[in-house]
This record gives sequence, C-alpha cells and structure tokens, in this order.
Amino acid sequence: MQLALDLKAEIRELKRARNAVILAHNYQTGDIQDVADYVGDSLGLAYQAKATDADVIVFCGVHFMAETAKIVNPAKIVVLPDKDAGCSLEQSCPADQLAAFLETNREKNYYVIAYINCSGGVKALCDVICTSGNAVKIVNLAPADRPILFVPDANLGAWVMEQTGRKMDLWQGACYVHVEFTRDSINRIKTEYPDALVVAHPECTQAVRLLADEVCSTEKMVTYCKNAPVKDIIVVTESGMLHRLKRECPDKNLIPGPTDRCACADCRYMKMNTMEKLRNCLRDLAPRVEMDEETRQRAELPLLRMLEQSK
Repeated sequence: MQLALDLKAEIRELKRARNAVILAHNYQTGDIQDVADYVGDSLGLAYQAKATDADVIVFCGVHFMAETAKIVNPAKIVVLPDKDAGCSLEQSCPADQLAAFLETNREKNYYVIAYINCSGGVKALCDVICTSGNAVKIVNLAPADRPILFVPDANLGAWVMEQTGRKMDLWQGACYVHVEFTRDSINRIKTEYPDALVVAHPECTQAVRLLADEVCSTEKMVTYCKNAPVKDIIVVTESGMLHRLKRECPDKNLIPGPTDRCACADCRYMKMNTMEKLRNCLRDLAPRVEMDEETRQRAELPLLRMLEQSK
C-alpha cells in the first residue's frame, strides 16, 4: 500500500516538474485513471489533447491515441507508458494496403471516413475522422454524391449504416476484444439478472447489439447508466470502463459483460500500461511519439474536420 502511495506521489511530482498533463482512456486500469487529469473516450481525449497548454502530454492508452495527440500538438512532447501498446483495429488496416485499395478503385472516388482507431498514415489518406460517439453525425454530413468507404471497423460501420440509412463499403477490421462478446454469453448473464438493462459498444457484433437496450460510445455509457431506471446494468465493453462507471454511478449494480471464455473482457494492449511505466515515461520523457511532418500535416486536416463537424 505504501509503495502504491509513494508511486502516486512520485507521478504527481514529476507531472508538476515536467508541466505535463496525463490523459487516460476509459479502458485503462483504475489506478491510472485515478492519477489522470482527464479520463474519457477517443473524442474527449482528442479535444483535451488539442486544448492543453502543457509542455508534455502523457497519453495512457494505445499508440494511435498518443499519435493523434502528436498530430494536433506537433510542438509538444508526447509520450506513452508502453511503446508496444497497439490496437487490433489499427493493425487490421495498414496504410499501404488502404493506399493500394484506393488506387485500384480510383474511379469510385471514395469519400473515406476513418474511425479514429487507425494509424496516422491511414488518417492521412482519409477525408474525415470519426469516433464511436460522433460516427452517426459524421456519416450524415458526408457528401451524397460520393460513395463512402468506412475503415477499419466493420461492426461500427454496420451499426452506423443501421442508424443513418447511408450505404457504405466497409473495411473488414474488428476489435478483437469486442468480438469476444457473443449472443450466448450475454444471454447467460441475462438469466442471472433478468431485469438488467444491457448497454453495449457499437464495436460489438450485430448479434450482441440486437440484445442491447442501448448501443453507444463509452462516454455516453456514463450518462446512460446514471439515468437508467433500474439498478442492474450489464456493461458490454472492455473491463476498464467499469472503474469509471462505478465511481460516477455508485448506486448502480454494474455487471461486466462476459465472453465465452471469461467473466469480463480485458484488452491486452490497454493493460500493457502500468503505474511504474507511467512514472518512468514522465521521468525519462520516453518513449516519445514522433512522425514525419508531411504525414502529420495530411493527417491533421481530417482530424480538425472531425472536431469542427462534431461541435
């Protein structure tokens, strides 16, 4: 216990000395969330990264998130606790493969919408970015005279098509965590809590989304759970979300959505970050996120377009 307290104190002192801001995604472990200056989803973190006046941005999340912070803050030092904290969605859509696809299909003149869970190289190839929280709005604002290519999450893209009625071609990527939830695993937990409401992330498969009372981003889950008229709520997303929900909705019985193999779902990439690594990256200002300026500038335009359209 004393070691944990000393580590928290060391992180806070280093943060002060470095004039740093600590951003943490909702899927980070509870101890990291508790020392962060801001905890949120991809859209909220994108705004915070752009607005900060700190000299150093410590991004407790995965690589594409820290890279996004660097894209909109080129003059700032951006570090993340573990350089290998990646994302299965980012890995599913390499920039060279997307570039080759667009070249092969040049005559279609795709309007490319990229879910923020992608590399800077992919962002640089698209027209606008979206998050799970603003995807419906961004797609509704897409031009009607061009076909839409949605990358890289096919499940999120399919859900957005259901909400908007817009036809899109979908890149066949998926979040490996969210596809582990199944209709059977959710039905099993529903037998234990028959009156519970189910809230699910749109990265889940359609079979799971159809069982949900609400499908929404992690940030919107907070409001949904606060306002839910029942005590029992099954939360179908990565396990780290439960920490924030329990803090902000203390009167609810929040039940982690189970998968077929375990009682809850952990993202191995998100959980690569630890308090020790957070302390070390503040101390050493490493590992840093860097990118070439041409790619950064091209990637910044669709990000700024997203921020403008999501106001």
